[in-house]
Order: sequence, then C-alpha cells, then structure tokens
Amino acid sequence: MIRISLIIALIAALAAGVVNIVVVKDKINVLVTDRNTQRDGRVRAEGERDKAKTDLAKTQKDLTQSQQDLADAKTEREKAVATANAAVKKAADLTDKLAKTTQDRDDAQTKLAAYVATGKSPQEVLQLSRVLKNTTEALEIANEEKLVLQRAVNRLQVRLSMYEGTNKPIELRADLRGKILVVDPKWDFVVLNIGQDQGVLDNGEMLVSRDGKLVAKVVVRSIEKNRSIANIIPGWKLGEVIEGDEVTPAHPAS
Repeated sequence: MIRISLIIALIAALAAGVVNIVVVKDKINVLVTDRNTQRDGRVRAEGERDKAKTDLAKTQKDLTQSQQDLADAKTEREKAVATANAAVKKAADLTDKLAKTTQDRDDAQTKLAAYVATGKSPQEVLQLSRVLKNTTEALEIANEEKLVLQRAVNRLQVRLSMYEGTNKPIELRADLRGKILVVDPKWDFVVLNIGQDQGVLDNGEMLVSRDGKLVAKVVVRSIEKNRSIANIIPGWKLGEVIEGDEVTPAHPAS
C-alpha cells in the first residue's frame, strides 16, 4: 500500500510539474510576445521621431530661406521705389526747366520784337540803355539827398520852434513804429531801435504800449542812425516799462 501510495504521489507530482511547465511556458510566450511588441513599437516610435526631426529641420531651413527671400524682395522693392521716385523727381525737374526755358525764349522773342519795332541799331539801343541806367542812378541819388535835406529841415524846424518858444508838438511820421531795446529804471531812460534813418526827430514824443495798453510816454533826447535815446516823461509812467514794449508817435503827422 505504501508503495502504491508513493507511486501515486510521484505520478501526481509529475503531473503537477508538467502542468506548471505548460503554464510557465505560456507566460513566457506571452512575455516574449509583449517584449517583441514593445520593441517593435519603440523602433517605430524612434523611426517616426527621427523622421519628425528630419522634417522639422527641413521646415526650419525652408522657413529661413523664405525669410531671406522675403528680405531680398523687400530690399529690391525699396530700391525700385527709390529709383522710381528719383525718376519722377528728375522728370519734374526737367519739366520745370523746360517751362523756364520756354518762358525765357518767349521773353527773348518779345524783347527782340520790341527791339526790331524801334528801328534802332544795336549801338543806339546800347547807348539808350546806358543813358537810362545813369538817369536811374542819378534819380536814386537825388531821392537820397532829398531825404537827407528833409530830415535836416525837420530838425531845424524843431530847433526853431524851441527857440521861438511856441511849444508846438513835434509831429513824427504816422507810420513810425519801434520797440524798446534797453530800459534804465534808475534814470528813467530807454533806448529805441529806431533813429534818424527811420524819421525820429529831437524832442519827438512817443507812446509806449504793451498788448494794446498805454504804459508810458517818452521824449527823444538823442538820435543816432538806427537808434535813439528817450526819457520817460514824469506823470506819464502808468506802469513798468520793459524791453520789447512798442513805441508809436504821440503826435503823428497828418
């Protein structure tokens, strides 16, 4: 009985071992299959990754080239625009020059026609031109001398009125305008930017104003070519006189 029991036990153990071997083998096969599947998946993933890297590098290269092409195109466009603008300006300049040349030609033709109409020789026309020029210069000199003499007469009239004691106000040019350059508040005198050449006369009185409001009245005491010195008249100082205030005749000539 014992021997039979041992044989049965041995047979049972062998059967269990065979079953275990079959089960383990199945698991091993499953593990091998899983490993191969994962390996194949990894290989595919690595291949796809490498391909993606290659595609990305190519895309970046294409993008860089596109950007360079765009920059080159922009540069060429700017050059083309600059060239077009230069051409337009040149055309405008040529048009202006053509118009001026045409006008000069028309003027020359008009002068030539006028010259021909006089019936005079070139020498006679040249002589008349010289006479006209000399006459014009003489007239300008005479006008200057007349102006100087008129100023002298005005000054003499001022002095005569002072000597005669008539106290007649000194009339100044109605359009005389000036400004105050310097102010001395201690001695109440000012320097004006107008003088003999502008028609200022000794003892001429002028009103000082700012923004259309009367500030003071001054009387001229010293005259130079283009400036004069005046004193502020006591009782007529209505405010502080400052540089830049305007001055106009207190007694404008009618």
